[in-house]
Amino acid sequence: MNGIPVHTLNDGTTIPALGLGTWPLDDTAAERAVREALGLGYRLVDTAVNYRNETGVGRALANAGVPREELVVTTKLPGRHHGYQETLASFEESRRRLGVEYVDLYLIHWPNPRVGKYVDSWKAMIKLREDGLIRSIGVSNFTPEHILRLEKKTGVLPSVNQIELHPLFPQEELRAFHADQGILTESWSPLGRGGHLLGDPHVGRIADEHGVSPGQVLLRWHVQLGALPIPKSADPERQRANLDVFGFELDSDQMAAIARHAPTRLGGDPETHEEF
Repeated sequence: MNGIPVHTLNDGTTIPALGLGTWPLDDTAAERAVREALGLGYRLVDTAVNYRNETGVGRALANAGVPREELVVTTKLPGRHHGYQETLASFEESRRRLGVEYVDLYLIHWPNPRVGKYVDSWKAMIKLREDGLIRSIGVSNFTPEHILRLEKKTGVLPSVNQIELHPLFPQEELRAFHADQGILTESWSPLGRGGHLLGDPHVGRIADEHGVSPGQVLLRWHVQLGALPIPKSADPERQRANLDVFGFELDSDQMAAIARHAPTRLGGDPETHEEF
Protein backbone atom coordinates (compact mmCIF):
# COMPACT_ATOMS: atom_id res chain seq x y z
CA MET A 1 0.00 0.00 0.00
CA ASN A 2 2.84 2.37 -0.92
CA GLY A 3 4.26 2.56 2.60
CA ILE A 4 0.96 3.39 4.31
CA PRO A 5 0.08 1.05 7.20
CA VAL A 6 -2.94 -1.16 6.64
CA HIS A 7 -5.83 -2.62 8.60
CA THR A 8 -6.95 -6.20 8.01
CA LEU A 9 -10.74 -6.41 7.91
CA ASN A 10 -12.86 -9.22 9.34
CA ASP A 11 -13.24 -10.70 5.84
CA GLY A 12 -9.46 -10.96 5.37
CA THR A 13 -9.03 -8.03 2.98
CA THR A 14 -6.74 -5.10 3.77
CA ILE A 15 -7.36 -1.37 3.66
CA PRO A 16 -4.98 1.60 4.07
CA ALA A 17 -4.93 3.25 7.49
CA LEU A 18 -5.79 6.66 5.99
CA GLY A 19 -7.70 7.69 2.90
CA LEU A 20 -9.04 10.60 0.89
CA GLY A 21 -12.60 11.84 1.36
CA THR A 22 -14.28 13.60 -1.58
CA TRP A 23 -17.43 15.24 -0.19
CA PRO A 24 -18.55 17.88 -1.27
CA LEU A 25 -16.33 18.10 -4.37
CA ASP A 26 -18.01 18.10 -7.77
CA ASP A 27 -16.81 15.88 -10.62
CA THR A 28 -14.18 18.32 -11.86
CA ALA A 29 -12.77 19.10 -8.42
CA ALA A 30 -12.91 15.44 -7.36
CA GLU A 31 -11.01 14.33 -10.46
CA ARG A 32 -8.27 16.84 -9.77
CA ALA A 33 -8.09 16.08 -6.05
CA VAL A 34 -7.99 12.30 -6.51
CA ARG A 35 -5.37 12.57 -9.24
CA GLU A 36 -3.14 14.68 -6.98
CA ALA A 37 -3.72 12.39 -3.99
CA LEU A 38 -2.86 9.22 -5.88
CA GLY A 39 0.36 10.87 -7.03
CA LEU A 40 1.24 11.56 -3.40
CA GLY A 41 0.68 7.96 -2.36
CA TYR A 42 -2.95 7.75 -1.31
CA ARG A 43 -4.52 4.43 -2.22
CA LEU A 44 -7.93 4.66 -0.51
CA VAL A 45 -10.54 6.93 -2.09
CA ASP A 46 -14.01 7.45 -0.62
CA THR A 47 -17.04 8.61 -2.60
CA ALA A 48 -20.82 8.03 -2.66
CA VAL A 49 -23.78 8.25 -5.00
CA ASN A 50 -25.04 11.25 -3.05
CA TYR A 51 -21.72 13.08 -3.45
CA ARG A 52 -22.47 13.24 -7.18
CA ASN A 53 -18.79 12.89 -8.06
CA GLU A 54 -18.34 9.20 -8.86
CA THR A 55 -17.71 10.05 -12.53
CA GLY A 56 -14.92 12.46 -11.65
CA VAL A 57 -13.39 10.01 -9.20
CA GLY A 58 -13.54 7.32 -11.87
CA ARG A 59 -11.76 9.50 -14.41
CA ALA A 60 -8.94 10.11 -11.95
CA LEU A 61 -8.63 6.41 -11.15
CA ALA A 62 -8.48 5.52 -14.84
CA ASN A 63 -5.77 8.05 -15.63
CA ALA A 64 -3.64 7.78 -12.50
CA GLY A 65 -1.27 5.12 -13.76
CA VAL A 66 -1.71 3.18 -10.50
CA PRO A 67 -2.32 -0.57 -10.78
CA ARG A 68 -5.94 -1.35 -9.98
CA GLU A 69 -4.97 -3.93 -7.37
CA GLU A 70 -3.26 -1.20 -5.33
CA LEU A 71 -6.42 0.92 -5.13
CA VAL A 72 -9.20 0.67 -2.57
CA VAL A 73 -12.32 2.31 -3.98
CA THR A 74 -15.25 2.98 -1.65
CA THR A 75 -18.72 4.14 -2.61
CA LYS A 76 -22.08 4.15 -0.86
CA LEU A 77 -25.69 3.22 -1.47
CA PRO A 78 -28.16 6.13 -1.10
CA GLY A 79 -31.35 5.85 0.91
CA ARG A 80 -33.60 6.17 -2.12
CA HIS A 81 -32.15 2.92 -3.46
CA HIS A 82 -32.75 0.75 -0.38
CA GLY A 83 -34.25 -2.63 -1.22
CA TYR A 84 -32.86 -5.81 -2.80
CA GLN A 85 -33.35 -5.16 -6.51
CA GLU A 86 -32.88 -1.42 -6.04
CA THR A 87 -29.46 -2.05 -4.48
CA LEU A 88 -28.35 -4.31 -7.32
CA ALA A 89 -29.34 -1.65 -9.86
CA SER A 90 -27.79 1.21 -7.90
CA PHE A 91 -24.51 -0.67 -7.53
CA GLU A 92 -24.32 -1.25 -11.28
CA GLU A 93 -24.80 2.47 -11.89
CA SER A 94 -22.03 3.28 -9.40
CA ARG A 95 -19.74 0.74 -11.02
CA ARG A 96 -20.43 2.24 -14.44
CA ARG A 97 -19.76 5.80 -13.27
CA LEU A 98 -16.56 4.74 -11.52
CA GLY A 99 -15.44 2.73 -14.53
CA VAL A 100 -14.35 -0.26 -12.45
CA GLU A 101 -14.96 -3.99 -12.72
CA TYR A 102 -15.37 -4.30 -8.96
CA VAL A 103 -15.72 -2.03 -5.94
CA ASP A 104 -13.41 -2.66 -3.01
CA LEU A 105 -15.72 -1.41 -0.24
CA TYR A 106 -19.46 -0.79 -0.62
CA LEU A 107 -21.37 0.84 2.24
CA ILE A 108 -25.02 1.53 3.08
CA HIS A 109 -24.81 5.29 3.52
CA TRP A 110 -27.48 5.71 6.22
CA PRO A 111 -29.81 3.13 7.83
CA ASN A 112 -33.01 5.17 7.35
CA PRO A 113 -34.69 2.96 9.99
CA ARG A 114 -38.18 4.37 9.45
CA VAL A 115 -38.11 3.02 5.87
CA GLY A 116 -36.90 -0.35 7.17
CA LYS A 117 -35.27 -1.74 4.01
CA TYR A 118 -31.60 -1.76 4.96
CA VAL A 119 -31.62 -5.52 5.63
CA ASP A 120 -32.88 -6.14 2.10
CA SER A 121 -30.03 -3.99 0.78
CA TRP A 122 -27.57 -5.91 2.94
CA LYS A 123 -28.74 -9.21 1.44
CA ALA A 124 -28.14 -7.79 -2.04
CA MET A 125 -24.66 -6.63 -1.02
CA ILE A 126 -23.83 -10.11 0.28
CA LYS A 127 -24.85 -11.49 -3.13
CA LEU A 128 -22.67 -8.94 -4.93
CA ARG A 129 -19.74 -9.91 -2.74
CA GLU A 130 -20.33 -13.60 -3.45
CA ASP A 131 -20.36 -12.75 -7.17
CA GLY A 132 -16.95 -11.05 -6.88
CA LEU A 133 -18.25 -7.57 -7.70
CA ILE A 134 -17.49 -6.24 -4.22
CA ARG A 135 -14.49 -7.13 -2.08
CA SER A 136 -15.84 -5.92 1.29
CA ILE A 137 -19.24 -4.75 2.49
CA GLY A 138 -19.98 -2.35 5.29
CA VAL A 139 -22.24 0.36 6.59
CA SER A 140 -22.13 4.03 7.50
CA ASN A 141 -23.85 5.80 10.38
CA PHE A 142 -25.25 2.56 11.83
CA THR A 143 -25.89 2.02 15.53
CA PRO A 144 -25.18 -1.27 17.36
CA GLU A 145 -28.89 -2.10 17.14
CA HIS A 146 -28.88 -1.69 13.35
CA ILE A 147 -25.72 -3.77 12.99
CA LEU A 148 -26.95 -6.60 15.21
CA ARG A 149 -30.16 -6.74 13.19
CA LEU A 150 -28.07 -7.29 10.04
CA GLU A 151 -26.25 -10.15 11.74
CA LYS A 152 -29.47 -11.67 13.08
CA LYS A 153 -31.14 -11.63 9.66
CA THR A 154 -28.15 -12.70 7.54
CA GLY A 155 -25.36 -14.01 9.78
CA VAL A 156 -22.99 -11.44 8.26
CA LEU A 157 -21.46 -8.52 10.12
CA PRO A 158 -20.15 -5.42 8.33
CA SER A 159 -16.41 -5.10 7.83
CA VAL A 160 -16.56 -1.33 8.38
CA ASN A 161 -18.86 1.23 9.97
CA GLN A 162 -18.07 4.74 8.75
CA ILE A 163 -19.26 7.18 11.43
CA GLU A 164 -18.97 10.77 12.55
CA LEU A 165 -15.85 10.71 14.70
CA HIS A 166 -13.64 13.57 15.89
CA PRO A 167 -12.44 14.94 19.24
CA LEU A 168 -15.74 16.76 19.75
CA PHE A 169 -17.60 13.46 19.35
CA PRO A 170 -15.30 10.55 20.23
CA GLN A 171 -17.98 7.82 20.20
CA GLU A 172 -16.36 5.66 22.92
CA GLU A 173 -19.28 3.24 23.29
CA LEU A 174 -19.73 2.69 19.56
CA ARG A 175 -16.00 2.21 19.04
CA ALA A 176 -15.93 -0.34 21.86
CA PHE A 177 -18.83 -2.19 20.23
CA HIS A 178 -16.96 -2.23 16.92
CA ALA A 179 -13.84 -3.59 18.58
CA ASP A 180 -15.85 -6.33 20.27
CA GLN A 181 -17.47 -7.32 16.98
CA GLY A 182 -14.33 -7.08 14.84
CA ILE A 183 -15.65 -4.11 12.82
CA LEU A 184 -13.27 -1.36 11.70
CA THR A 185 -14.25 2.18 12.68
CA GLU A 186 -13.86 4.65 9.82
CA SER A 187 -14.05 8.38 10.62
CA TRP A 188 -15.92 10.93 8.54
CA SER A 189 -15.35 14.62 9.31
CA PRO A 190 -12.21 13.57 11.23
CA LEU A 191 -11.16 17.20 11.70
CA GLY A 192 -14.61 18.36 12.80
CA ARG A 193 -16.26 21.19 10.93
CA GLY A 194 -15.72 24.92 10.77
CA GLY A 195 -12.07 24.85 11.81
CA HIS A 196 -12.80 24.95 15.55
CA LEU A 197 -10.53 22.01 16.35
CA LEU A 198 -7.75 23.24 14.09
CA GLY A 199 -7.65 26.46 16.10
CA ASP A 200 -7.89 24.78 19.50
CA PRO A 201 -5.00 26.00 21.71
CA HIS A 202 -4.42 22.56 23.21
CA VAL A 203 -4.14 21.02 19.75
CA GLY A 204 -1.84 23.87 18.70
CA ARG A 205 0.43 23.33 21.70
CA ILE A 206 0.69 19.61 20.98
CA ALA A 207 1.42 20.35 17.32
CA ASP A 208 4.27 22.66 18.35
CA GLU A 209 5.69 19.98 20.64
CA HIS A 210 5.89 17.53 17.76
CA GLY A 211 6.79 20.00 15.01
CA VAL A 212 3.68 19.16 13.01
CA SER A 213 0.42 20.92 12.06
CA PRO A 214 -2.80 20.89 14.10
CA GLY A 215 -4.45 18.84 11.35
CA GLN A 216 -1.72 16.22 11.61
CA VAL A 217 -2.23 16.02 15.38
CA LEU A 218 -5.96 15.45 14.94
CA LEU A 219 -5.44 12.75 12.33
CA ARG A 220 -2.83 11.07 14.50
CA TRP A 221 -5.41 11.01 17.30
CA HIS A 222 -7.66 8.92 15.03
CA VAL A 223 -4.82 6.61 14.02
CA GLN A 224 -3.95 5.91 17.66
CA LEU A 225 -7.59 5.16 18.45
CA GLY A 226 -7.40 2.46 15.80
CA ALA A 227 -9.84 4.37 13.57
CA LEU A 228 -9.36 5.05 9.87
CA PRO A 229 -9.73 8.77 9.03
CA ILE A 230 -10.69 9.95 5.53
CA PRO A 231 -10.00 13.72 5.48
CA LYS A 232 -11.18 15.64 2.44
CA SER A 233 -8.73 18.02 0.83
CA ALA A 234 -8.33 19.35 -2.68
CA ASP A 235 -5.05 21.10 -1.83
CA PRO A 236 -1.94 19.02 -2.65
CA GLU A 237 0.12 20.42 0.21
CA ARG A 238 -2.61 19.70 2.72
CA GLN A 239 -3.08 16.25 1.21
CA ARG A 240 0.64 15.62 1.67
CA ALA A 241 0.53 16.77 5.31
CA ASN A 242 -2.58 14.70 6.04
CA LEU A 243 -0.82 11.57 4.84
CA ASP A 244 2.30 12.27 6.91
CA VAL A 245 0.97 11.21 10.34
CA PHE A 246 2.75 7.91 10.89
CA GLY A 247 6.12 9.25 12.05
CA PHE A 248 5.21 10.59 15.50
CA GLU A 249 3.17 9.42 18.49
CA LEU A 250 0.93 11.18 20.99
CA ASP A 251 1.24 10.27 24.65
CA SER A 252 -1.76 9.47 26.84
CA ASP A 253 -1.98 12.99 28.28
CA GLN A 254 -1.99 14.49 24.79
CA MET A 255 -4.66 12.06 23.63
CA ALA A 256 -6.84 13.04 26.59
CA ALA A 257 -6.27 16.76 26.10
CA ILE A 258 -7.37 16.56 22.47
CA ALA A 259 -10.70 14.90 23.40
CA ARG A 260 -11.45 16.89 26.55
CA HIS A 261 -14.61 18.48 25.08
CA ALA A 262 -18.20 17.68 26.01
CA PRO A 263 -19.51 15.28 23.31
CA THR A 264 -21.06 17.29 20.48
CA ARG A 265 -22.57 15.68 17.38
CA LEU A 266 -22.15 17.88 14.31
CA GLY A 267 -24.02 15.70 11.82
CA GLY A 268 -27.27 13.75 11.74
CA ASP A 269 -28.43 11.26 14.38
CA PRO A 270 -28.76 7.80 12.76
CA GLU A 271 -31.85 7.08 14.86
CA THR A 272 -33.78 9.92 13.20
CA HIS A 273 -31.77 11.32 10.28
CA GLU A 274 -32.84 10.18 6.83
CA GLU A 275 -30.87 10.73 3.67
CA PHE A 276 -32.32 9.71 0.34
